[in-house]
Amino acid sequence: MKRRHHTPEQIVRKLREADRMLGEGTALVEVCKHLEVTEQTYYRWRNQYGGMKADDAKRLKELEKENARLKRIVADQALDIDMLKELNRGNF
Repeated sequence: MKRRHHTPEQIVRKLREADRMLGEGTALVEVCKHLEVTEQTYYRWRNQYGGMKADDAKRLKELEKENARLKRIVADQALDIDMLKELNRGNF
């Protein structure tokens, strides 16, 4: 089965729908089947996006992406600094 990638807006929408269905007394298994996700995915989404609005979830994803990019930049700079220190010592 092919994996689907949901946008943060879709996730928040599905979580709201799940809350509505659970409030009506539908079993979690049936809710997950209706949303076409596993229970594990539902719980992961609820922990990560629970109580967020679509804009908040989108901003969270953007910040996570920016954070990963900045971490890569810092790692590259640390490698460059180590390389320059080795060259300065004459151990090349």
